[in-house]
Amino acid sequence: MSVIKIDDYQPSLTLFNLDKNLKETIKLYKTSKFPKVLMLSGEKGIGKLTLIYHFLVYLFDEKNYNLSNCQINQNSLFYKQCLINISSNVIYVKCSDLKNSKVEDIRNLKSTVLKTSTSEKERFIVFDDIELLNINSLNALLKIIEEPTSKNNFILINNKRKKVIDTVKSRSLEFKIILSNTQRLDIIKSLIKKNGIDPVSIDFNTSNISPGNFLRFNDICIKHKIDINNDYFKNIFLLLSLYKKEKNLNIMDLILYLTENYFYNLSKKKTTNLDKILEDKSFIINNLNNFILFNINQNSLINAINNRFLNE
Repeated sequence: MSVIKIDDYQPSLTLFNLDKNLKETIKLYKTSKFPKVLMLSGEKGIGKLTLIYHFLVYLFDEKNYNLSNCQINQNSLFYKQCLINISSNVIYVKCSDLKNSKVEDIRNLKSTVLKTSTSEKERFIVFDDIELLNINSLNALLKIIEEPTSKNNFILINNKRKKVIDTVKSRSLEFKIILSNTQRLDIIKSLIKKNGIDPVSIDFNTSNISPGNFLRFNDICIKHKIDINNDYFKNIFLLLSLYKKEKNLNIMDLILYLTENYFYNLSKKKTTNLDKILEDKSFIINNLNNFILFNINQNSLINAINNRFLNE
């Protein structure tokens, strides 16, 4: 399996508002209660991957971790190795990057997982976007998890785009990660200040967007000069064209975000029957999901939306 780097938006050196979750995870490990399979579930972009990397740096490079401030020393060699996925004690697998979630990709990982670590310490295999794996790939993953290896621990990151099958959940200790609205706003404002973000194209005050998604979506809007206040259909057709070129799942997530906002705002106007709004929303989301899953022709998707909404 080729080296897979972590998300383009690297885990922050500072962990925001998840210090209790971090300390609870550390306590589990120190008291020998850390599960063989830990699942972190929550909306994408709220800091689950960042939480895991802070835990791992504390574990393997404690001298470069400030637990009081929940900060990673930027000079940590272990952290830099994790970012490019060359650490002997951490394997990062981004499920959305696996080739069409083929079973072979998961099976090929087995030989890597079963290799002996060069360190006497335990090893952690992180599966990000676990919900995107198909049923066959998830079953192949279960077989890897069930191998009787004492040194390997599995961390599954569930971003809740889709439901994860019960057989995976039943083999995991699940932590549900949730941010309050105040925490969400504080983190986004801190990220804007820290990264010098200007302009801010996404209204994070009136929508429940996660900090990570705010960064991703704002970057897409700036890069491609997209005004989210423009016509909804015009924007999603433009974004579909960008997705066809770049195959970037963040673009599809932005389309779904705009879809949620569009139909929510439509429902508030109370000029259209609520049942029809829900039916129309379901139509678009189902077609978008089928577009991704079955690689449906982009023009066919656009024509289907045009025929239902714009040619009425």
